Amino acid sequence: MVKVQLSLFIHRGRRWMKVDFTPSHGVGEYIKKYPGIRWSKTHCCYCIPYSKRGLHEMFTYLRKRSYYVDYSAIKSAGPTPSLRYKEKRKPKWERLEKNSKSVYREYKAFLEGQRLSPSTVEVYTNFIVEFLLFIGDKPLVKVNNMLIQRFVERLVSDKNYSISSHRQLISAIKHFGERFTLSGIEVTLLKRPKRYKRLPIVLSRQEIISLLRSTANLKHRTALALLYSAGLRISELLNLKNADIDLDRRQIRIEKGKGRKDRYVLMAESVVPLLHNYLITYNPVEYLIEGADGRAYSAGSVRNFLRKACKKAGIKKRVTPHTLRHSFATHLIENGVNMRHVQELLGHSKPETTMIYTHIAKKDLLQIRSPLDDAVLHGLGPHKNPAKLSLSGGFDG
Repeated sequence: MVKVQLSLFIHRGRRWMKVDFTPSHGVGEYIKKYPGIRWSKTHCCYCIPYSKRGLHEMFTYLRKRSYYVDYSAIKSAGPTPSLRYKEKRKPKWERLEKNSKSVYREYKAFLEGQRLSPSTVEVYTNFIVEFLLFIGDKPLVKVNNMLIQRFVERLVSDKNYSISSHRQLISAIKHFGERFTLSGIEVTLLKRPKRYKRLPIVLSRQEIISLLRSTANLKHRTALALLYSAGLRISELLNLKNADIDLDRRQIRIEKGKGRKDRYVLMAESVVPLLHNYLITYNPVEYLIEGADGRAYSAGSVRNFLRKACKKAGIKKRVTPHTLRHSFATHLIENGVNMRHVQELLGHSKPETTMIYTHIAKKDLLQIRSPLDDAVLHGLGPHKNPAKLSLSGGFDG
């Protein structure tokens, strides 16, 4: 019987599966035909990149010839043997010179002292690390607006930043100018680019129902139903705990939402049976939408199953978890809910933020008939025939 042994080795920080076999007639030729296999001069063996699926496919391929396959070395190696060998990438700030590192630490402490959120501190400090690397050993007192403008132009161009990232970059530099005395800089002259006033994408009520019906997994359907029915941000959904759900009062408590504000949002009656079913089935310990390890579910996982559900429902629009929040607000306004109440439910600090939905939910404007429809309806042709004209060549769709 031909014996083939499979084992692992690390090459350039990557796991490879080594294929050893007893020399026999036709064995080598058969193994060489396996898709993606290659010969390693360094290790003197046939090999392929390792994955669980790759192991299964290789095993199946070899068993077609009734070869005896020994992969005990892979089982004993554990699930992630390469992690011990992977070199951790050093943070970019560690590449700074000694003086620049001191500036970086002072700036970070300044931002934290301003009580900015951890994510904002991380974004701003990353920008300033890029700036300190850009100026090199040049003293801060010699930095001027022209140098900063060159830095901004280069970074925005090289990184292909969006307008929002560009605005964050300018904000980071303005904070930097507040902390350090930069005699050559006029912070007020640093202008942020104007925001692109993009109208939110909104799903219709029919599309919302189709989306939920297309989501077979109970946990996934519960998550999407909560995002829409309560108008939640994805971070608010993932931070929800069992104690935040008040089934008796039909309320959901949002703790430390955006802007460090607590608020209560409504719980739809149609969601109550779904929540009961979910809680009995999954019995989450702490977080309402719980991950496999008992921690909070990840945002990436939500986006992933939402994308699949949209595809299954035949929705062609570009949909994100925030689209469900946009849809919630728009549908409330179309139902005649007071703007102030919508603002409170969404947790907006300024009414101007909520006003964006009035551009989508223009109920009266949507009822205005297009002059083309009037023209077609009244048959404005050569003989002014009042019969309805067809613009589709006889196809009424």
